[in-house]
Amino acid sequence: MQNLPLRNRVTFGLGTIGRDMVYAIVSMFLIFYLTDIINLPKSTMWWITGIIFAARIFDALTDPLMGFIIDNTRSRWGKFKPWLIVGVITSPIFTILLFTDFGLHDSAYIAVFAVLYLMWGISFTTHDISYWSMLPTLTVDQKEREKIGALARICANAGLFFVVVGIVPLTILLGQKTGSLQSGYFIFSILISVFMALGLCVTVFGVKETGVVINKKQSTPLRELFFIIVKNDQLFITAIALSLFMVGYITTTSFGLYFFKYAYGNEGMFSIFSLILGVSQLSGLALFPLFSKKFERKTLFTGAIISMSAGYIIFFISPVSTMLFIGLAGVLIFFGQSFIQLLMTMFLADSVDYGHWKLGKRNDSITFSIQPLIYKLGGAIGSGVVAAVIIISGIKDADTAADVTPEGLLMMKIAMLLFPLLCIAASYFIYRAKFKIDSKFYAQILSDLRERGELLAASCSQKNNSV
Repeated sequence: MQNLPLRNRVTFGLGTIGRDMVYAIVSMFLIFYLTDIINLPKSTMWWITGIIFAARIFDALTDPLMGFIIDNTRSRWGKFKPWLIVGVITSPIFTILLFTDFGLHDSAYIAVFAVLYLMWGISFTTHDISYWSMLPTLTVDQKEREKIGALARICANAGLFFVVVGIVPLTILLGQKTGSLQSGYFIFSILISVFMALGLCVTVFGVKETGVVINKKQSTPLRELFFIIVKNDQLFITAIALSLFMVGYITTTSFGLYFFKYAYGNEGMFSIFSLILGVSQLSGLALFPLFSKKFERKTLFTGAIISMSAGYIIFFISPVSTMLFIGLAGVLIFFGQSFIQLLMTMFLADSVDYGHWKLGKRNDSITFSIQPLIYKLGGAIGSGVVAAVIIISGIKDADTAADVTPEGLLMMKIAMLLFPLLCIAASYFIYRAKFKIDSKFYAQILSDLRERGELLAASCSQKNNSV
């Protein structure tokens, strides 16, 4: 068992590189693909915008149901891995189909897109919830969780920024080889989908659950689903705070390519800027365990919010052509975001143990179903804001930055920077006012669970066995 923490850390983390590649291309670049690569008309884009918003809301609201299904799964491979395998098979297929040219137009294209987008969301949910809800079962030691979570987030963001940095040059290169940018996006979607499937296989065959937690009440009736979420007050508070944060963050990132094409005036600069952001975010995740040794989580959260807020303000007041200040703003935003991203995951993991302690039943997957639910709601609102602003501001009709009016540019900057800043600030104040699981309270939770015979006594020595 000495090498188990390191083995789980590595094989769990590697499983999400390709997953976040796939998530990035769909959540951040699908709208751009539709408006600027296959150039759908305005009338069709309004329909597509409505479909994406409705599908994400529907998918988000069914996430707890998927968590319920996973929590009640019984198999020789456990309750998480069967659904990871389902994701390996289905998610790549629907990702590729979203970027496939079927030669359809108008209502026929809208109908096919609606089906494919809805199925993509459902297929991604199967492995997303099962993947992250596995985390609390690997250890109950907070510092070891942070190490596992940090490496997983590093891998996730490495995958995401590979797409963000590489999508413009690689799709152009592939497009030149195949004759069209549409074909370039299609081939790119195949490559990252294959990588996703391989990465999930590493997790399925590499991760070994420790079994330190004893869930005496094995099944959860469907009628208790809403009760579990609402009665776990710490989960509920985390959900509200994370929702506001993700609406702001996803809105900002979804505007990125539009900003550099129509405000900065150099679409190719987006890849360089994204590389700077990626290094900043990965550096933050790598440094988090060091900061965590010296500071409480509330202090880290506060520092991260200050960093992000300063970045947003600098970005908004900077001239759109001044890369020095825009780059500095990006570093501050994404370094701070990396801390919050990991902290929110830890808050959800701790909420699993809190719910077990308070409600007498452990529901890993139902609890972690809140995470993709929030991401999808944030993505739905963010994508809706982006699509609406791009159409209303006149950017949809522009060919270059010179075609965008000052009013249109200001509208984009407000939606991209000020609106997200307000959401993120509100997220912070809600967290500070209501979230109460600190290290002392968490230690009491574990102690009570051990006394109730619902946590193995050996789990207290995990920290000593961690690599």
